[in-house]
Amino acid sequence: MAKIKPFRGLRPPQAIAAKLAAKPYDVLNSEEARTEAAGNEVSLLHITKAEIDLASGIDEHSEPVYQKSVDNFKMFQDKGWLVQDDKDNYYIYAQTMDGRTQYGLVACAYTGDYWNGVIKKHELTRKEKEDDRMINVLRNDANIEPVFFTYPANKKIDEIVSKVVNNTKAVYDFVADDGFGHHFWIVDDPNDIAAITEIFAKEIPFTYVADGHHRTAAAARVGLEKQKNNPHHTGDEEYNYFLAVHFPDNQLKIIDYNRVVKDLNNNTKEEFINKLQESFVVEDKGTEIFKPAKLHEFSMYLDGRWYSMEAKKGTFDDNDPIGVLDVTILSNLVLDKILDIKDLRTSKRIDFVGGIRGLGELKKRVDSGEMAVAFALYPVSMKQLFDIADSGNIMPPKTTWFEPKLRSGLIIHKLS
Repeated sequence: MAKIKPFRGLRPPQAIAAKLAAKPYDVLNSEEARTEAAGNEVSLLHITKAEIDLASGIDEHSEPVYQKSVDNFKMFQDKGWLVQDDKDNYYIYAQTMDGRTQYGLVACAYTGDYWNGVIKKHELTRKEKEDDRMINVLRNDANIEPVFFTYPANKKIDEIVSKVVNNTKAVYDFVADDGFGHHFWIVDDPNDIAAITEIFAKEIPFTYVADGHHRTAAAARVGLEKQKNNPHHTGDEEYNYFLAVHFPDNQLKIIDYNRVVKDLNNNTKEEFINKLQESFVVEDKGTEIFKPAKLHEFSMYLDGRWYSMEAKKGTFDDNDPIGVLDVTILSNLVLDKILDIKDLRTSKRIDFVGGIRGLGELKKRVDSGEMAVAFALYPVSMKQLFDIADSGNIMPPKTTWFEPKLRSGLIIHKLS
């Protein structure tokens, strides 16, 4: 069963929360972060992307950058831009996009649950990215940014969240520059806190990493590192826990994650479509954007026209949690078999486009001549994500895209 606990959150004063909150470190490159934080001295990017305060072009994984992050984190606390609550609380962080709101419980997850399989994952991580986040957490002695978790929806948790949201005033409530709403409440009633802890311990068998696999792995490694270096380790130390926002699965929506490819692997357009027809029913849909409407239906944009592609029966296995995924079908039957793209992680001939950008982005990249063909996929379901994580499998690269992303800085967890 899942082990969580309340904590003394480090938070910005209400007056600057909207200015301090920032996009996650991994959705912006250094120059984008520099532009985003320009003229805003309280942006959390000064801590999470500290290279923006140093010479342009500096290696973001270098010692001066890590040290600048530490210096800025201390400065934010010294100036009162981040203030620690005086008692352990849970918190509620809600996000609104396109009229739909999802309510997450902000809690400290137990690092041991990562190692014992209670926290389930569906993506591979890269050691160098884990190392970078681990250094950042160790140097700052804090989880500066939360990870995005999900869990099987629970009526009792829903009722507590609903009570807090409906009966107390949000401490933060703003719409960010991307149009997404962010809302934040404190759960400080001792009875509610005790009930939440107990419900997770008795009724939530597993939690799942939705977004933030590298941060989760790094946090778990930090727990082990600190345990190893503490001869008086008891298991109750704050470093045994890390910052996560837990959303019920029935409130989340995964959006599509699409592919663009630079060439047709020496095939003409006609040869390429003929080869596709061996595994798919291909239909010309004209020049208007065509979006897949169901599982195993794909959209293709090629030479100014949109096509539907429906995978033929027998070309996939609905009983295999990996084989049933549309990313697997496309990878096996098109990217590998026809286009000779063997490794999605390393090939320079393919790129990935989050569905938040719309299918117009696919058309633009093909029409510009940068790419030869684009494929749009029907989104993965939460059930598919759970099935894969529960079976111990790993999703292919670039399968899930969650939106909106958590804003960093509304709450931070100090490890001591």
